[in-house]
Amino acid sequence: MPTLAPDPDPKQPTAPVRPTEPLQPLDPKQPADPLQTADPLRPTDADPHRHREMAESFGADAALYDRARPSYPTALIDALVAAALGRDFLDVGCGTGILSRQLQAAGCRVLGVDVDERMAAYARSTGVDAEVAPFETWDAAGRTFDALVAGMTWHWIDPAVGAAKAADVLRPGGTFAVFWYVLQPPSDLGAAFAAVQRDVLPKNPAAARAAASPLGAYEHFLDRTADNLTDAFTDISRATFPWSRTYTRDEWLDQLRTSGIAKPLADAGKLDAVLEGTGAAIDAAGGTFTLDSIAVTLTATRT
Repeated sequence: MPTLAPDPDPKQPTAPVRPTEPLQPLDPKQPADPLQTADPLRPTDADPHRHREMAESFGADAALYDRARPSYPTALIDALVAAALGRDFLDVGCGTGILSRQLQAAGCRVLGVDVDERMAAYARSTGVDAEVAPFETWDAAGRTFDALVAGMTWHWIDPAVGAAKAADVLRPGGTFAVFWYVLQPPSDLGAAFAAVQRDVLPKNPAAARAAASPLGAYEHFLDRTADNLTDAFTDISRATFPWSRTYTRDEWLDQLRTSGIAKPLADAGKLDAVLEGTGAAIDAAGGTFTLDSIAVTLTATRT
């Protein structure tokens, strides 16, 4: 079973590219997740799945979510399709169907599962077959798949329970693939975004670090996922795929409104201040900017 090959695009993204590397255990004395903090606006541990109410807030404006969230690199979609034994895909945490529609366009048959009926309903309105349940307790009704994918969602899944469930629904030789795109701003804007976070959340230095350079959070998610895969999986590997997008001020603020932290910020009365400061930073940079970054992936093969 082939592993995902990294995109051969010679362009160099802002963040470091590491196509395939051995998995290293987390140092328990040094939390790798920049979201870890004592601030009440952030989870107090490195396990977002324990705070799923943040994920379940996305459906408050599913149309905004679908409009604001970026699609996945074409090279990543092509690699997923090429690696799979067949065309039956399960999209875990399908949301509004952004990833599902890309896979459909590539010739795949996709079933989505999402915890939020509002998100699943939007996905269905775009032609995606979507069922509603937490993945950990979803009833597959005996169905199995050639590939299980999760884009920007596996951190909301209990890593141990999710890995066992993935093994149950994948056919022998099936592909397990989880991935995240890294919203890595240019260094000057990253510094400006960090300054906004420090001003608005002075007791949360981790928020400023994450605003400037979010890659560490996703590396932690990859580590945690790999650590919880059982011997039902083999060929565990990582790859990175460059991606680029030009954002206007309003487009960037819209994606901030769809982030997991938006609801806690709003509940604390701090979201408007973050949006105002971030918007001012983009205005000062000319009103638009190009984000050159990467999508990070972890794949494995069902034995």
